[in-house]
Amino acid sequence: MEIYADNAATTKMSRAAIDAMLPFLDTVYGNPSSLHFAGQQAKDALENARLTIARCLRATPKEITFTSGGSEADNQAIRSAAAIGRLSGKRHIVSDAIEHHAVLHTLKALEREGFEVTLLPVSANGIVDPAAVEAAIREDTCLVTVMYANNEIGTIQPIEEIGNICRAHGVLFHTDAVQAVGHLPIDLSALPVDLLSASAHKFHGPKGVGFLYARKGVRLTPLIEGGAQERGKRAGTENVGAIVAMAVALQETIDAMPETAKKLTALRSRLIAGLSAIPHCALNGDAEKRLPSNVNFCFEGIEGESLLLLLDDRGIRASSGSACTSGSLDPSHVLLAIGRPHAVAHGSLRLSLGEDATEEEMDYLIENVAQVVSYLRGFSPVWRDLCAGKTPFLL
Repeated sequence: MEIYADNAATTKMSRAAIDAMLPFLDTVYGNPSSLHFAGQQAKDALENARLTIARCLRATPKEITFTSGGSEADNQAIRSAAAIGRLSGKRHIVSDAIEHHAVLHTLKALEREGFEVTLLPVSANGIVDPAAVEAAIREDTCLVTVMYANNEIGTIQPIEEIGNICRAHGVLFHTDAVQAVGHLPIDLSALPVDLLSASAHKFHGPKGVGFLYARKGVRLTPLIEGGAQERGKRAGTENVGAIVAMAVALQETIDAMPETAKKLTALRSRLIAGLSAIPHCALNGDAEKRLPSNVNFCFEGIEGESLLLLLDDRGIRASSGSACTSGSLDPSHVLLAIGRPHAVAHGSLRLSLGEDATEEEMDYLIENVAQVVSYLRGFSPVWRDLCAGKTPFLL
């Protein structure tokens, strides 16, 4: 059996998105900045896609700026808020310890430029405490940035509550919603968010394209100079085909969201229950406040890399955390932040389900993960020491 269980890393493009994209690679190839008919054809398609995305999130088209993906959108959102803060002498930013590196590395860069960053801890289930956010806000705070849903452990943050706190203190609020858009209901006409990042390949669109929502009145600082595209907010000829495909994919995903969420939540519960029977393991993240598709476990006494390779031999495509850090030998910063010891954090497994997942596949996953974990423990000196009582079990 072949099971793709790495949808948090990327999703398969939908057939509708592919079909929508193809004409812009062949017949409708004009530059949307050109005044002739071919250019205006592309321009119309571009603006129709912007309108579709805005309607999906209950925003206005002028609040949507197209980017190359979530990382660029995160960078532009944070740097724009920092630029606004700098003008009024505000150089303090509040975030948390489990953000994506697109956020954390941008904050590190800003620290080198004279900004001060407060990274809040999270609870053992990976939730940011809104009261801690409020306590961290100062007179010189220019931005709070907290992700909507975590890419590794799937926890959903109290975005509305945090946003209301930011509004009350007059502080801009950004959320990295790369894992949330297309998977959770988002109404930007009501949600107290000023900046929001999204990426198409997380909801069955193409890679290399995304968007940044900036509430009316929030001035964006361009990261790329050179032209007047995107109303001067992002230079460079727009990738019209990818943008059109992104809009189609988002509409399609949102239309199916209620049914998909119900189905995946049930499958997620089945998978969690089955994997929980494996001795000395632990679910990472909140059991309920998590993405419908996300399951993340630590298994004591094994290495995650070996687990992934052996599962891959059995047709199971999974990950041990963020695809953006798959080349790193360090344990996940997210798992360390929720209190997992280094030795345990190395033995993690993330399974992120797709809309076509089945109960039969969940049973196959449970059976094979249990077998591979048992096999790896069978020749692990760490496991032998644990079983012999030489070192204490941590899970």
